Order: sequence, then structure tokens, then C-alpha cells
Amino acid sequence: MSQALQHTRSFRLHDSTLWREQAYLAGEWVEADGKGRLSVTNPVDESELGWVPNMGQGETERAIEAAAAALPAWRRMLAKERGAILHRWGELMMENQEDLAAIMTLEQGKPIWESRGEIAYAASFLTWFGAEAERAYGDIIPTHLEGRKLFVQREPVGVTAAITPWNFPSAMITRKAGAALAAGCPMIVRPATETPFSALALGELASRAGMPKGVLSILTGSSRRIGAALMDSTTVRKLSFTGSTEVGRILLSQGAETVKKMSMELGGHAPFLVFEDADLDLAIEGAVGAKYATTGQDCLAVNRFYVHEDVYDRFAERFTEAVARMKVGNGMDGDVDQGPLMNAGAVEKCEAHIADAVEKGATVLTGGGRHDLGGLFFQPTVLGDVTPEMLITQEETFGPVAALIKFSSEEDVLAQANAVEFGLASYVYTENYRRIWRVSDALEYGMVAVNTPKITGAPIPFGGVKQSGLGREGSKYGLDDYTELKYVCLGGLDR
Repeated sequence: MSQALQHTRSFRLHDSTLWREQAYLAGEWVEADGKGRLSVTNPVDESELGWVPNMGQGETERAIEAAAAALPAWRRMLAKERGAILHRWGELMMENQEDLAAIMTLEQGKPIWESRGEIAYAASFLTWFGAEAERAYGDIIPTHLEGRKLFVQREPVGVTAAITPWNFPSAMITRKAGAALAAGCPMIVRPATETPFSALALGELASRAGMPKGVLSILTGSSRRIGAALMDSTTVRKLSFTGSTEVGRILLSQGAETVKKMSMELGGHAPFLVFEDADLDLAIEGAVGAKYATTGQDCLAVNRFYVHEDVYDRFAERFTEAVARMKVGNGMDGDVDQGPLMNAGAVEKCEAHIADAVEKGATVLTGGGRHDLGGLFFQPTVLGDVTPEMLITQEETFGPVAALIKFSSEEDVLAQANAVEFGLASYVYTENYRRIWRVSDALEYGMVAVNTPKITGAPIPFGGVKQSGLGREGSKYGLDDYTELKYVCLGGLDR
């Protein structure tokens, strides 16, 4: 029995076959071509969970060839037939929700209740796009030429690829693959090295749902070698990436060589605006959710809390009290609010941002350092008296550190909120309906949440502006991103 299987059985995995230590290449479970294996660890104690194949260029080229071979039949399949496979895949995810959640928490660290929520969220993309597959409509264009009929239709872009992150190891796959497969495009997925087991479990369920061979591959291993093979290929016509802005810039440059269609969901630096007329109970509840979910390791997580000077003291006191009550621990324990960070680099960045802020005059209201549990655990932290010259107002922390900044006017806070290169999500709390419209229009962000921290879901167009990304995922617009428009001019009708 492998060490990984011992781990999963100790957590009562109901279906042990969901724990896969081989990659899913064109419908087959395979090892790497002589390049060895990669260790995967549990962030709770950094113990070894198991191993996955360290794949590279050769395996990626095989997956591309298989996807290209599968493309003609997959795109010809009736949309409702593709949709039925996606629906069944989503159903199987929900039937195995507890096992999938346990796998996710083991390798990612988030509380088990958060993992359950992500599985439901991830499955929703499959059922959504399974239905949306039948709605890839074209248009009839009023003709400007005698005796001609003009129309456009949507066609699948071709073989696609996805590079997904470790913070949402299931949802970021289904949000991309659901759209691609619904549109008629095969997809090759390269999951994050830190969280491959969630991805491979999805591959197992896709196979059970009847996914044809070659339509979906999930390759574990070297990001450099797999990524290079995907980017160099002229067969791969589209790439979807979720990750850092720095890596996104590199991929965009590489994709230019083969003129790939690109979707980029990159870094965030979300502002949270609390005006003087805000419902403070609602704002504080929303602030905790918008900052500390996934231990703050979320591109939607708030970095900067701008609080009007009239309510700053009350907000700071009550928010700090709420954060201080949060329970930190092993995500497999059902009553914890926050798990460990993903790696040592994440811990060090939190420490660096706190040290810089304190040196420049900020006050630690609660937390401020590593947790007594040790390892990768970090205290939920609130900093007061934060000012614009501090690093935390300029860089994404990607950890459980909240920065409180006082403001005096609407004009001032909008200038500060927009003064970063990022533009993914923003949050506004006010009871003034006129201000809601003014501020929502003025914020340079792809998504604006008003009086709520929860905005995501399969029907919404997820994405940012500026250096937070390109394109949209989810919604009908997400399906469009995996298609090309073909214009047809039918002549001779007046003969």
C-alpha cells in the first residue's frame, strides 16, 4: 500500500480509486517517460502525501496529438450530447463531494467546509456549460449586397490548454474545461505541482462520465517543460492561465509566437471601501469573508480596507475582535476558520509586509506573526494606521493580513483604490444608492461587489482589467472565449 493511500484511508476516503498517482493522458493512466516522480506534501505538517509523474515535452506532445485526433468527432458531436457528458461529470463530483473535499484539504490545507464549497462551485461550471453548449448562437446580418444572405456562426477554436493554480485546484479546472469542452474543444490541463491529486480525481470522474479518449488530458510535472511544449505548438490554439501577473506576462509573450488566443486571470489587489453610512454589521461580516477565506490566498481577497474617518475607530475595533476570534488549525478538523499557508514563501511575504508597515508607522491590532502551531500556520492579522507608502498597499500579500486605511472623501478614496496596476475585484459598502452607481462606475475593476463579499458563480463573467487579466471565464462570455466567429456570404440568390 502506498503512503498516499494510507493517508487517504486514515481520513476515510470512501472511494480509494479517486486517489491517483498516475497522470491522465488521452484517457489512459500513465507514468512519465523516464523522468521520475514529484513528491506532494500536506501543508499542515509538510509530510509526504504521495507522488505524481514528472512529465515534460514528450508526454505533452502525445497529449496534443491525441487531442487533435479527437477534435473532429468531438466538435461534430451534438451539443446536447457533449452537454450530457458534462452534466454527468458534475453529478459524479457531487456524488463524491466528501472524498474530493478531503483530497483537496489534504494537499491544499483549506478548511474542509471550504473544500466542500469549492467542490459544489466546481461542479456548477460543468452543469452550467453542459446546458450552455446548446446556446452557442450565431447571427443573421442584414445584407448590404443584392442577392446575398449573410450570417455568422460560432465554431470551436480547436485544441486548448489550461494551466491552473493551487488555491482553487478543482474550480479553476472546471471553469476552464467546462467552457472548452462545451464549445467542442479538447483540453489539456497542467495542474499546479502542489495540488495535483484534486485534478487527477477529476480526470477519473471525467472518464466515468464517458469522456472520449483524447478529449481531456491532465498532465503533472514540470511547468517549464509542459508549458513550453504547449506554447510552442501550433496545434494548441488557445491557452487559459490563472496565476501571477509576472508569469502571465511571460506566457503572453510566448503565445505571440504562434498567435494563440489567450485568457489570463492574473493578480488581484482588491480594495474594500466602507463609507460613513455603511451598515457596519454587514460590512464587518463581509470584511472577514472577503479577506480570510482560503487563508487570504485568493486573487479576490481584500488587501486594502479603506474606512471613512467617521466610522474608522468603530470598524477597526469590531473587525479586530472578529478576526481575533478566528480559529486556526488543521483543515480536516471541521471547526477551524483558517488552515495553513501553502508554502514558506507565503509566510515570508506576510512577515515582510507586516515588518515594512510597522517600520513605517502601522499598528498591529491583532496577530502579526507566525502561529503557535508552527510550520506554515500564520496568525490572522489586522494592521491599523496603514498609509500609501507601505508595501502592503502596493503589492498583493496573498495571505491573512488586513490593512486598514482611513479616508475622508469619496474622491480621495477612489483615487487611492484605483492607484494600482491591478483591476480584478473591488468591494463597496454604503447605503446611498446614488453613491453605489457613482462609485461602481468609477472603480477601475472588472468586478464590483456592493454590500456583499460573495460574487462568484457559473453565470457571472469572471475577470479583470488592467494587469489583472484578459478575457472572461464563466457565463455565456466564457463559452464565447473558446470559439471563433465564421462569417459566410451566400450569393446567387437572385438568379
